[in-house]
Amino acid sequence: MSIRESTHVGIRERDHLYKLMISQLFYDGHQTLALQLSGAVKMTDACPPSDRLISLVANALKLEDESSSIMTDVIHPGAGIDLDFETERTGTSVQTSQYETVYVTSHKGPCRAGAFSPDGQLVATGSVDASIKILDVERMIAKGSGVAEAQEIAGQTDTHPVIRTLYDHMEEVSCVLFHPTELLLVSGSHDMTVKIYDYAKPSVKRALKSIQEAHVVRCLAFHPSGDYLLVGTQHPTLRLYDVNTAQCFVSAIPSDQHNGAITQINYSPNASMYVTASKDGDIRLWDGVSNRCINVFPRAHEGFELCSVVFSRNAKYVLSSGKDSMVKLWELSMSRCLIAYTGAGASGKQTHRAQACFNHTEDYVLFPDEKSMSLCCWDSRNAERQPLLSLGHNNAIRQFCHSLTQPAFLTCSDDYRARFWYRRPDNVNLS
Repeated sequence: MSIRESTHVGIRERDHLYKLMISQLFYDGHQTLALQLSGAVKMTDACPPSDRLISLVANALKLEDESSSIMTDVIHPGAGIDLDFETERTGTSVQTSQYETVYVTSHKGPCRAGAFSPDGQLVATGSVDASIKILDVERMIAKGSGVAEAQEIAGQTDTHPVIRTLYDHMEEVSCVLFHPTELLLVSGSHDMTVKIYDYAKPSVKRALKSIQEAHVVRCLAFHPSGDYLLVGTQHPTLRLYDVNTAQCFVSAIPSDQHNGAITQINYSPNASMYVTASKDGDIRLWDGVSNRCINVFPRAHEGFELCSVVFSRNAKYVLSSGKDSMVKLWELSMSRCLIAYTGAGASGKQTHRAQACFNHTEDYVLFPDEKSMSLCCWDSRNAERQPLLSLGHNNAIRQFCHSLTQPAFLTCSDDYRARFWYRRPDNVNLS
């Protein structure tokens, strides 16, 4: 790391520490002190009430006396799903019925793309109006709690959640994705291009780099290193791009490819594999080094079009959803469907694609039901149905994603709106 990069990291860590201190003061009810400290260090970003600082200190003290195996459990939000050892374990995180909308942003057309940054601090939304918005999560939470209004009264005007609006596509934005390590955002569109934006610069509206495709771009996935980008299009052939050179690679074996448009791609956390879903109804598992297809789950959802696939954190399982309104958990070691999460789509099969995912602790499986406009939730280990949550949209929900780091999720709808949902900590003082 260069001296310049090291200095930048040091400043970022210092600013993050100040944020935690200010959030703790708000959490403890010392609003005046929090605003004074915020002004003294020129912290313009909204800092909602949070007990994260005291939690970090408590966890650090525990880590001094615990073994390395217990250290891993403390650092990560939950151990994740592992049915080899936890078949009887019940969910420990809060149910999604306790989430609430804390911020709503609107586009000038249907909102059909959304994503969280890997650290959970930002979200991006994309629309049929060809625009992309990047929003700050802490500012959205602050707006919902009233803290942002208090900061505006105190003279801190830069509290608006939308920090960037990007315009460089000519048609609908179909997918957005944050780079795993850099301040870059990539987007795909019906205009058959992939755009890479450097959102570190506030004045930038146009893409840093553009990749021309031959078909409508439907989905994207970064290699965990950030050096490679998988692109799924309306064409069955999967593309792999070198992010730095834009050089394109495809498998030399035609039989490896799908027979229909690719609907979603997801890398395993250690990059040893990636998985693809397609309109042909098959799930394909690929080797992350050779880019060869190593396994196929044919007609995974009884031949229905597949909507989403995602790895569990330990890469032992793949969670899939299809237009049959079913969600399934696949055990990779045995190449079998281990659990089927049922009950969605009771009033009819879905018309549009809907994504299933885990919550941030993998205690629950989440899936938006198109007909009822509600969020279906199951215990990930025993498939027990949890209370429904009305999602408040008045048109189809076209994109659903959950934060990897905290109890928060994003819904994007054809009603032109994206809703940010959050489960507040208990006993937060909002006065």
